[in-house]
Amino acid sequence: MPAEPVAPPAVTDDDPGGRLVRRLVAVVALLAVLPALYLPGLVHNFFDLKIYMSAMDWWRVGHPLYDYVQPDRVQGELYFTYPPFSALLLWPFGLLKLGATVTIFTVLTVLAVVLTTRWLVMPVIARHGLPRTFTVTAAVLLVLAVESTRETITFGQINMLLVVLILADLLFAVPQARRWAGVGVGLATALKLFPGIFIVYLLATRRWRAAAVASATAAAATLLAAAIAPSDSWRFWTQELWDTERVGRTDYVGNQSLFGLLSRFTAPEKPDRLLWLLVVAVVAVYGLWRATRAARAGDALTGLTLTGLVGSLASPITWTHHIYWFVPAVVLLADAALSADRPDEARRRWWLSAVAVGTTAVIVYGVVTFQKWGVAPVRTHDPMDFVLQNSYVLLSLLLLAALPVRSVQAMGTRREKSRQMDKSVH
Repeated sequence: MPAEPVAPPAVTDDDPGGRLVRRLVAVVALLAVLPALYLPGLVHNFFDLKIYMSAMDWWRVGHPLYDYVQPDRVQGELYFTYPPFSALLLWPFGLLKLGATVTIFTVLTVLAVVLTTRWLVMPVIARHGLPRTFTVTAAVLLVLAVESTRETITFGQINMLLVVLILADLLFAVPQARRWAGVGVGLATALKLFPGIFIVYLLATRRWRAAAVASATAAAATLLAAAIAPSDSWRFWTQELWDTERVGRTDYVGNQSLFGLLSRFTAPEKPDRLLWLLVVAVVAVYGLWRATRAARAGDALTGLTLTGLVGSLASPITWTHHIYWFVPAVVLLADAALSADRPDEARRRWWLSAVAVGTTAVIVYGVVTFQKWGVAPVRTHDPMDFVLQNSYVLLSLLLLAALPVRSVQAMGTRREKSRQMDKSVH
């Protein structure tokens, strides 16, 4: 009799012990790298936060807020440059000891990183059935490793507060048509002018009510500050707002905007303003057009990310710690790469993965952390200078064109497939 066929051994990749070890190794490796990344930035010693607090002390004893100035080795002289509403927010911290203020700002920034990173990655985890705890932990550590986050923490900046307000509004309140949609963007705009680009985005996507609420909120906060500090408010909005020299040198490599790129060609002279406005107009129209298409397709994250990149490029001065928007861009690229799982999408998956990894490498290494640019005017002399000095500008332009727009239907289908696979496993 012929021998009975022997069933092949069951093939399984279920190796919980091995997976756990690999995940722990990955987390420990990320934790081990963080100190080396933060070490160069310790020289900042919460420099910006100290300016804020010194300006509050100056203001409290009766001096005009925008007269406060202090020397800086790289920038020459630095002033308090935020809108008056920001000064109202910062004023109570000036009553505390500096160490307490530094601790509060640092803890709140880290908590904001954890919160916003969770907002970004949880939908990706749900769509692709990724391990929740490990993915969130690894993502938070990676965001903490990014140069913009490092600079935000070591300078003592308020950027993550703005990010929380913007993401809460545009990821949740606006898509769900909440009555308070627009308040977050409005408050962020009153605190620091850059988020005003998101009001333009709301108008471009025909979110009329949210745009009106954002505008009214920004106006109300500004009027509140004007009622409390009328002379300082008048001075800011009529004079200081237009003086970029108060913020720092536009040619310094830390300024990763289109104006910074042009300034490095003409330093120590300023670039032609008409040329700059023309370039900004082209980039803004294209970027907001793509952002509007993404929003209409139901992809809120891509829409707001593209808008953030447009704002970073268009602003006359965009310091490295301002450009948070690379973080959601990496999440979008990773999500799209994981979704390209059909055999005919192999090339697309490879491309998206390469851009995601490349973007991560650039924003972790950064443009100022490990470079010595000196105090002299920075000029671009050759193609290598151009790339090194404008890494974030070039990356932002690439992402404006390369970020994929995800359809709601495709994202929903992927989520349902993941749920069915989870059920079959359990």
